[in-house]
Amino acid sequence: MQFLLAFIVVGPLIGAAAALLPAPPGLKGKSPDQAVLRHGVTVTGVILAAAIVLALGFDHDQPSKMQATTDISWIPALDVRIHLGTDGISLPLLVLTALLTFLCALYSYFKMPEGPSPKAFVALLLLLECGTLATFAVLDLLLFFLAFETVLIPMYFLIARWGGAGRRPAAWKFILYTLLGSVVMLLGLLLVGLQAGTFDMLALATDNGRGLSLSVQVVAVLAIGIGLAVKTPMWPLHSWLPDAHTSAPTVGSVLLAGVLLKMGTYGFVRIVLPIAPDGMQVFAPYLAAFAVVGVIYGSLACLALARPGSKGDLKRLIAYSSVGHMGFVLLGIATMTPTGVNGALFANIAHGLITGLLFFLAGAVKDRYGTADLDTLAGATGAALYGRAPRLGGLLAFAAVASLGLPGLAGFWGEMLALFGAFDPADGLSRPAFLTFMAIGGLGTLLTAAYLLVVVRRVCMGGPRPAGEARLADVQGYEFAAWTPLVALTVLAGLWPAVLLGLTDPAVQKLLSGGKA
Repeated sequence: MQFLLAFIVVGPLIGAAAALLPAPPGLKGKSPDQAVLRHGVTVTGVILAAAIVLALGFDHDQPSKMQATTDISWIPALDVRIHLGTDGISLPLLVLTALLTFLCALYSYFKMPEGPSPKAFVALLLLLECGTLATFAVLDLLLFFLAFETVLIPMYFLIARWGGAGRRPAAWKFILYTLLGSVVMLLGLLLVGLQAGTFDMLALATDNGRGLSLSVQVVAVLAIGIGLAVKTPMWPLHSWLPDAHTSAPTVGSVLLAGVLLKMGTYGFVRIVLPIAPDGMQVFAPYLAAFAVVGVIYGSLACLALARPGSKGDLKRLIAYSSVGHMGFVLLGIATMTPTGVNGALFANIAHGLITGLLFFLAGAVKDRYGTADLDTLAGATGAALYGRAPRLGGLLAFAAVASLGLPGLAGFWGEMLALFGAFDPADGLSRPAFLTFMAIGGLGTLLTAAYLLVVVRRVCMGGPRPAGEARLADVQGYEFAAWTPLVALTVLAGLWPAVLLGLTDPAVQKLLSGGKA
């Protein structure tokens, strides 16, 4: 298990280096481009298989215990260690990352985005996977920062070189926002490590802030929180996200929404909550307020984009919906209760599955119609995806109702638990304030349902297919292979939430109690 986790983290980096080498003659297939794309599918497939084996070998009777640990001294002068491990909080995120990256590699093998050589594309995809997996596996503050930053460069190039219209400004906006946030976050991490005398996240979590004064905790939470909030993204630090999603290639949007946004919320749970609880309590009401404003703002922005005549872009609408959905995650974290934090972690996974599927589907619609403009889709086509590509229309409707939180699907449980957590927040937090936040969040669920149903009505429904117009290409075999796991897991998590909650709850209880099981 120890070797397996290290392999999961390092394997994609080795695969990225190998992707840049010439393919052996016997493995080239029809062309070198096909060979390197096959290499990407193979490496990500092996990492996914290793992640599944890790999950199966995980001691599910002790999910609060850090397992598969590696602890090697790296920089003795600063007590920085190569410390890896996984528990019930990080394991689902590791598996989600491995799954989405594999599905993106598989999709790209058949539908490579337009741009430069596939060799660089595959290498960047694998480097992105390495950084993301490392973020969820490392247990040292400085290693966390390095892994957190590793993903920025590959995502920048994926947007700037393989994206659509406006890709360069969007890529610059993405890198500048996240880099500026990361600089502030680094100062907070250094403050914590130097004041506490260690960068080890387990030791700091066990100490539970007792070695840090209140003023140090407040400054640390503010600095670290800003960096994490940019990546989440929290309103009003979200403005880089719609442009990045709109311009990114399909697989870039899937990974950005499904995996990269989770790095910010994971940092709140893994670092801020256990290491600086008193500082977090000071800022929790403000975090909750920003969260519910984000829920309402994201929903209203989506309603405006979905309105006829607004020239709204389907990918841009899904991007704004992420601002709202991640607001529920932040609200759950801000409650500082097991119920709220479990809801946040569940909503993290549900958002990765559902929004990843939505971006896959939006990319497929754009490929078929040549545009993602909602007015064009609803007007020129008679708004009849059901009649022109019924399976594609059915999947888009399924993803939409899952995203709006229909009971029985994954999107329901996380948002419900986050609202329940706000109903009874942690001791020391203002219950009237959090009841207000809960009510505002509840209104956000209604607005979410409104805009998603408008999208389904405009894009999927409509009159019969005009005479003489051919059907669109419906779901292809490779699309079916890439999307089916997301559909199945969305249903599984919705019908059997204990699959995730059984892992996260004991770990969250231990985290919030200062390392006591």
